[in-house]
Amino acid sequence: MKQIKFVDTTIRDGQASLWAMNMRTRHMLPAMPYLDAAGFDSMEFIATGSRLKKFVRHLKENPWDWINQGAAAAQHTPLRWHGPIDGPSMSGRVPPEVGELLIAKAVDRGIRYTRTGNNWNDFSAMGLQLERFERLGMTPVINLMYSVSPRHTDDYFIAKTKEVAALNPYRLCFKDVGGLLTPDRARELLPKVIQAAGDIPWEFHGHCNNGLGPLNAIEAVKAGVEYVHTAVPPLANANSQPSVYNVARNLRELGYDAAIDEEVLRPAGAHFEFIARREGFQLGAPYEYDERLYRHQVPGGMISNLRYQLQLAGADDRLEEVLEETGRVRAEFGYPIMVTPLSQFVGSQAAINVIVGERYRQVTDKTIEYALGLHGGEEALSGMDPDVRDKILDRPRAREIAGEQPSPPTLAELRQRYGRGVSDEDLILMAIVGDDAVDVVGRANDKRAHLTSDRPLVQLIRELAVGRTHRFISIERNGFSLRMRKGSGHGTHP
Repeated sequence: MKQIKFVDTTIRDGQASLWAMNMRTRHMLPAMPYLDAAGFDSMEFIATGSRLKKFVRHLKENPWDWINQGAAAAQHTPLRWHGPIDGPSMSGRVPPEVGELLIAKAVDRGIRYTRTGNNWNDFSAMGLQLERFERLGMTPVINLMYSVSPRHTDDYFIAKTKEVAALNPYRLCFKDVGGLLTPDRARELLPKVIQAAGDIPWEFHGHCNNGLGPLNAIEAVKAGVEYVHTAVPPLANANSQPSVYNVARNLRELGYDAAIDEEVLRPAGAHFEFIARREGFQLGAPYEYDERLYRHQVPGGMISNLRYQLQLAGADDRLEEVLEETGRVRAEFGYPIMVTPLSQFVGSQAAINVIVGERYRQVTDKTIEYALGLHGGEEALSGMDPDVRDKILDRPRAREIAGEQPSPPTLAELRQRYGRGVSDEDLILMAIVGDDAVDVVGRANDKRAHLTSDRPLVQLIRELAVGRTHRFISIERNGFSLRMRKGSGHGTHP
């Protein structure tokens, strides 16, 4: 009986896909003991770049609290970083020395694995990145990114697999970021790439955007994948990964040994459901199949952003036009894989084309950077429509951007800018998020207690009574009624 192991994505990609990265440290920590005890091969824990910015800019939290407290709580399961060391894929052009310092600090906390890759499956510089990770004490799993287009043929994926396998990585991961894989395509393609990689073990990371994620995971295992990425409901399904309960149950029915203790996970799922209902976050549920996904390939979570852009422009009813235009822009851009940040570049430009009414009359700075080769180099430019590229670059703003590509600051220059007394952790935040990052999280100083689903009512009442965010509180349940009004002189009324 072949054993299949699981990589948990609940607090990383699960909440990024369904909760727009709005999970806070106090939301995560109560679930960590259950996730840690369930027998996962590893847990994806945090992503670089955009996640750090989300913590500071939107949640007003210090991401080092998440890193320090979460890593300390994981006593049995290896934690994973996610993302490259530096560069444009790390939400901006992070200086190489800062990226290495960030990884070193993660390793100091016991985070010894990462999953990384290249948005174009361009592995020409991956050997250097592997060496840097390993020198810092972190072991990478390398993604092979799946997509659907005229350029993404069997021969393409086999060639890319041989290219990355030649680097002899710890593991490879077949990553279906757009939820585009079908069971038929999995049966056809996966055995070929697995064979091309030789003895290197494979993981499977698939999204459920089109309702096929659980089936694809099963087909991946049948093809020879040994490690499957899953999430714990309610942070599974929808745009996230398949439910660990569903995949484990089906694998056992097929005769596999699914190495996970689902019962240990139940309290974690109950906790996250409590958080979702309290905070108004999405509860993951299976999506229906939609053939239109293959035309535009816009990731599900990004559609809400497009809808918001259209609302701001007073064009709420034009989403379908934008999705159709997205397919055209993607083709003209040379069929980039629709993964962050490339999918945002394509979708935003498509929305502008529709709103303005003339294609490429107005373009974003990111579109210009793309046409300059700053987000994919020759891989991007070789397939781009030359007329479209000329139209994008034939404007003063393009010439400005082309002339303003400064060298990234060194670590010594950053220490001089921020002061010698600044900690490495604060320097990293300021270099990646912005010079005011430490001030932002310092002003917020959010020390609220961890939010759990099993707090006694007396504790809840005590917290509400001393909190400063409410002046009037009313609780009614099962014949019990309580009302509190601060500063009014009223008491409680059973």
